[in-house]
Amino acid sequence: MKIITIIGARPQFVKAAMVSRAVMQRKDAGIKEYILHTGQHYDTNMSDIFFKQLDIPQPTWQLHCGEGSHASMTAQMLVEIENILRTNTFDYALVYGDTNSTLAGALAAVKLHIPVIHIEAGLRSFNKQMPEEINRILTDHVSTLLFCPTAAAVRNLHREGINEGVYHVGDVMYDAALTFGRIARQHSRILASLNLNPRKFYLCTIHRAENTDDSERLTSIIRALIDIATDFPVVLPLHPRTRICLEKYGLLPAIASCPSLRPIEPVDYFDMVMLEQEAAAILTDSGGVQKEAFFHRTPCITLRDETEWTETVDCGWNQPAGWRTENIIRCLHTVTVTRKTDIPEYGSGNAAGEIIDIILGNEKSE
Repeated sequence: MKIITIIGARPQFVKAAMVSRAVMQRKDAGIKEYILHTGQHYDTNMSDIFFKQLDIPQPTWQLHCGEGSHASMTAQMLVEIENILRTNTFDYALVYGDTNSTLAGALAAVKLHIPVIHIEAGLRSFNKQMPEEINRILTDHVSTLLFCPTAAAVRNLHREGINEGVYHVGDVMYDAALTFGRIARQHSRILASLNLNPRKFYLCTIHRAENTDDSERLTSIIRALIDIATDFPVVLPLHPRTRICLEKYGLLPAIASCPSLRPIEPVDYFDMVMLEQEAAAILTDSGGVQKEAFFHRTPCITLRDETEWTETVDCGWNQPAGWRTENIIRCLHTVTVTRKTDIPEYGSGNAAGEIIDIILGNEKSE
């Protein structure tokens, strides 16, 4: 069996690391994986270092589709992915999550009658203003095998009439948190290099276009960070797009005037895990970071009006705060004292192994 894995964004590299390990453990079953990197995240800190640290097999194909609008990026990916699929033979195309790389890979494959595997299927924020929501929905509706991280994701698919090929396997990101959390504690020196004390700092990530491309929203979020930096330092690893927008909107002087608000370059995976594990709380608009906050038992504030990870809210670990300064401050104070319960539906830490077993079993049944 030949699988082409199509990835392009930082969170997908982490998920792919776990599934690629599971593939290698079953190589005697005749399964072989080829990786196509679209280049959606293309700089060293956002891409190359992840492949090295997580021991992901080097891509067989490396594209350069990391610039332009959603339409131009997705179109370029479609054309280049299709060229590769036309000149090679694959039994499945595997995609992750909700990025432009996800949608382009799924569309290119299904139009060539290559069955699509979607890992992290069924998630819904119910906000179609988000490009990611459109990517999720369309990818799910063209996929043959849909691997859901939660029971809620399964229910979402059933409501949309998708009932076949749907599996609740848990979350491969939980696999990664268990595997790499221990390694991060052994190897990361980020707390010492930034002079941070455990549980005495906040961690913030901002990258979604709804926040970065709106001057009012981004300004309000920065004001909130400046305010809460009076309690603890706020570490802000800057996505390249976020840095550009901060400069564009004239927000860099305000950040510079607050020594406790500390923008830094994007960090490698182990350093990010260490920061997540040791932060007093995390503020983020990233879906993946929301989950990682729970995996490391760190309270989280979501800088959006909704979240696709509703169970993290139901169990007290996460609060959507939107973008207004006063809401962010209020939610941060609330989430740290809210009663919290466990979330069992993310699985036992072997989602990747279950996924590969099901794929192999599906081939035998055909």
